[in-house]
Amino acid sequence: MNKSRAKRMTKADLILISLLLFAGIAGFFAVRTLTGKDAVTVRILSDGELYGTYRLSEEQNIPILKNGNVVNTLQISGRNADMIQADCPDQLCVHQRAISRQGETIVCLPNKIVVEIAGGSDAGLDSISR
Repeated sequence: MNKSRAKRMTKADLILISLLLFAGIAGFFAVRTLTGKDAVTVRILSDGELYGTYRLSEEQNIPILKNGNVVNTLQISGRNADMIQADCPDQLCVHQRAISRQGETIVCLPNKIVVEIAGGSDAGLDSISR
């Protein structure tokens, strides 16, 4: 007798898979909600130094200068920050989506520019003191 050795999923297997899937989805939304709290400021770092801090509630275009030349332009609009211009050849920072949640970043490696969303409570802290 040559019976098929394929195992069937039992009801317990389906329940376990469903619970794990539900826990994963719930965890994703919990982390997303927690990291998005109190996002009120945008910090721009140039060569590792603080270039400026701006409020997400104030719509504006911010030219980022290096050696007197505009190398990047950040647009704050609708409580989102978006890199709309860069003079680097790859334009990866321009193609990144707009950011609005605490902890999200936009990075322009050729120009050494980092844009990050910070919350109201820790807006004055740098990455070392967190």
